[in-house]
Parts: sequence; C-alpha cells; structure tokens
Amino acid sequence: MEISQIKKSVSEIAKTFGALVEEKLGERSQLEEQVRGFAKNIEKVVSDTIKANAPGKVKLRFKKLEHFKGELPAYATAGAAGLDVRACIESPLTLAPGERYLIPTGLSVEIPYGYEVQVRPRSGLAISKGLGLVNSPGTIDADYRGEIKVIVINLGQEAIHIQDQERIAQLVLCPVIQAQVEEAFDLSGTERGSGGFGSTGL
Repeated sequence: MEISQIKKSVSEIAKTFGALVEEKLGERSQLEEQVRGFAKNIEKVVSDTIKANAPGKVKLRFKKLEHFKGELPAYATAGAAGLDVRACIESPLTLAPGERYLIPTGLSVEIPYGYEVQVRPRSGLAISKGLGLVNSPGTIDADYRGEIKVIVINLGQEAIHIQDQERIAQLVLCPVIQAQVEEAFDLSGTERGSGGFGSTGL
C-alpha cells in the first residue's frame, strides 16, 4: 500500500468517525459499536502498512531476454531464503571432474539500491552431484543490468550432466551497507593485535 493511499484511508476514516460522533452522541450503544468498527479499520490500515514494508517484500524485477524460456526464479517453499534459478542452454551440458562452465539464465534483474543478490549453490546438487559455484557466493550488484550467468564447477569424481531448465543455483536477496572509507595513521589496539592464521589455536 502506498503512503498516499494510507493517508487517504486514515483521512476518510477520521471524517466518518467525526460524523458518527455528531450524529450518535445521544445513542451510547450505537456509538460504542461504531467506535469499535473505527478501531478495526485503523488496525487494518496499520497491518497493511506493516506488511507493505516488511522484510521479504522488496521487489525484484526480472527481464526475460530474447533467448529466455521456462519459468521465472521462484521460492520452492514458503520459508525458502533463495529463489531457484534455471539453466537456459540450447543443449544438455556435460562437465568433467574439475571442469567449470559459465551457464546463462536468460534473465537480467533490477535490484533496489541498498541490496545485492547473492548467487549460491543448491545443497541438493552439491551433495548428490558435487556441483558447486566457483565464486561462492557470487554477487549481483544493484547497478548491474546484464544477463545473470552462473559459474558452476564439478567438484565430484564423475561427470555431471546439466539439462536445459534444470535448477542450478539459488538467488538470495541481501541488504548492503557501503562503508565510508577514510585513511588512518593509527588503529585502536586489541588483545589479538596483528595475530593472523592460527593465532587463536587449532
């Protein structure tokens, strides 16, 4: 629900309530009933506002490119974090052990500023076939408008066969906080200091 719609709804409810008070002032039971109705309307407006701005309601706009076919990315279950994305290839692909390949999806996406989309492996393919992603997780920046492509790699001991429209990865929407970079001549001290790999024990 848009903010302007919310304001309009609240304004209309307030006007209706004011008219009812003037008209029903002498009829307590009816007035109380109307007040309860007014409260329910306010509760609905607030609920709609919360839902409209709740996490998980950020809009991702996918564009189908000329060679796209099949289905848009979708959540497999109601509680899934990632959208399953499919391979968009002309013919089946075979990956030898250790081989990698850049698989097109036939899609580009518009991501709101302040967010990124992470490209992650699918756990089912990872355990059953050994299919992983070379740059895991991959990042799709908010200002990128090119085709989404997935760099897959065969980490197993046998060849992997990938079919057109097979779900090859998942897309997870994540918030991004950009840092304000400044030069420092001294950094605050810590107990660990400059201790690196293995400094805290194995």
